[in-house]
Amino acid sequence: MVLAELAARLNCAEYKNWVKAGHCLLLLRGCLQGFVAREVLAFHRGLVAAAPSLGPRAACRSGSRCSPRARQAFMPRGLADKTGPEECDAVALLSLINSCDHFTVDRKKVTEVIKCRNEIMHSSEMKVSSLWLRDFQMKIQNFLNEFKNIPEIVATYTRIEQLLTSDWAVHIPDEDQRDGCEYETGVYLSESQVNEIEMELLKEKLQEIYLQAQEQEVLPEEILNRLQVVKEFLRNNKDLRSGLIGDLQKLDSLHLQHQNPDSKEPGAQTPEGKA
Repeated sequence: MVLAELAARLNCAEYKNWVKAGHCLLLLRGCLQGFVAREVLAFHRGLVAAAPSLGPRAACRSGSRCSPRARQAFMPRGLADKTGPEECDAVALLSLINSCDHFTVDRKKVTEVIKCRNEIMHSSEMKVSSLWLRDFQMKIQNFLNEFKNIPEIVATYTRIEQLLTSDWAVHIPDEDQRDGCEYETGVYLSESQVNEIEMELLKEKLQEIYLQAQEQEVLPEEILNRLQVVKEFLRNNKDLRSGLIGDLQKLDSLHLQHQNPDSKEPGAQTPEGKA
């Protein structure tokens, strides 16, 4: 049943495009984490060496503190408490690269990828067109070309190219047939790996909705509409729903608080919390 549900989802080309784009961002996160950690540490050591009397209070040209914890100043909302790149998602790492003048990079290329990521997360039905995906491929590869001397980033460029030019297919396996998504190179993603990618993307999407609701950036009616779309999707895809119940209940609770400011039970669940 789980494999049949996955196959049905990936039979929708625009949903498959959405998952592919999200997978690219997960790959991007993976290759940037180590690079950013090394660069921030090296920058901090350089500052301390140049001005030892200042120690961790040394300032970069932008006026921001540049200790290893200084990257927190550049983190998007909801991520300021992260202690290192290994805890950050792609948009947080991109925001740091874009904001800290230690990184020599074409800022326009960074902001283009950030914009694409936001479009992925804000896609109400979790679908993007093939035309959008081709534009995204160009933008993410343009960004990665800024780091041609970083082996792990070069390797990720190749993986992303393979991913975006392959035609995923999920097969209901016979005894001698493997299930999963096949790249043109013959590399498979198992059903469980694809499911894990979907879960990560949906969790990030729900977190984005939660932060927008918390900061009241979007009207409550719009938040409710976005939440209902995700719930309807999960009602039709039970293999994903079970892992997201806590995230949905957290959102329902916040929405209830906004509707009833005098509520004394921030952890209360609404009937809609039962996705």
